[in-house]
Amino acid sequence: MKNGRPLDEPVLLADIGGTNARFALSGGGRIGPIEHYRVGDFSTAIEAIAAFLLHHAGCAPQAAVLGVAGPVENDRCVVTNSGWVIDGRDFQDRFGFRTVHLLNDFEALAWSLPALQASDLRAMGTQRAAAAAPMLVIGPGTGFGAACFFPSAAMVAVTEAGHATLPATSEREEQIIGQLRQRFGHVSVERVLSGSGLVNLYQALAAIDGVAVPDRDPAAITQAALEKHCRISVAALDTFCAMLGAVAGDLALTLCARGGVYISGGIVPRFADRFVASRFRMQFECKGRYESYLRRIPTSLILDPDRSFIGLKAFCERSAAASGTSSIHDRP
Repeated sequence: MKNGRPLDEPVLLADIGGTNARFALSGGGRIGPIEHYRVGDFSTAIEAIAAFLLHHAGCAPQAAVLGVAGPVENDRCVVTNSGWVIDGRDFQDRFGFRTVHLLNDFEALAWSLPALQASDLRAMGTQRAAAAAPMLVIGPGTGFGAACFFPSAAMVAVTEAGHATLPATSEREEQIIGQLRQRFGHVSVERVLSGSGLVNLYQALAAIDGVAVPDRDPAAITQAALEKHCRISVAALDTFCAMLGAVAGDLALTLCARGGVYISGGIVPRFADRFVASRFRMQFECKGRYESYLRRIPTSLILDPDRSFIGLKAFCERSAAASGTSSIHDRP
């Protein structure tokens, strides 16, 4: 019970990104079927939630926990790559939720990390995580996310690492960033390590090499690279993996993530074999005097695309069990 309320009452769980929104109901310690919606099919998040709840008219959730792709301030978020506004107070008024919690989407993923099993992962080596050490999750998708779980404090640090400045580790990468700087001014991590970022890489490499290439979306670039039909696509995918390794190593050092670095998001699992064989790990470790430190940190792919719902449920249960606490939108 929390404030006299049962812990197993229905709860709406949601993972809302820039391209897709996923919803499920949780209750009785279980997560129901996860339903997928395209963000572009709805004008607002309220419309999407209403469509989901219409399919579950017999089960009225009393609370909502939403992971959203953007910074959360005062229980409100403007989704970075869609423009949807997620406002806890609006949702409460519209749907009658007693409590509403908004989390950054990678914060939700980070809450799931302690429950990871070997079967949930594809390890990129034989390294073993240090006990009770920080655990970092990162991922390129529509944007780039990163968050860190600290076991000793049972807390999650949320970041906006996707908007930090992208580093270069070679002259070739400096040329790429120079090309992108002409287009964007500031070249953030997300300008390369995301779906649209892969396209940016492809176009920048073609411009540097003076090669005419057809327009391709991220899926087409990946496919052309895997089939080796286009050397610019191959170079783009290889560079993507290497630069992701460099950024992951920087974040692992920043957060002392000896509990492991876990790669999620909607892009990398699509070419897992190529990724494992790429320069990711070499660039991850290539940090001068701290190479031996990073060499001991395990890196793994998270295989479950719906992993965030484990984190949303974990956060929900932790919040409900915390005595004397309530959401700032908790109704009496």
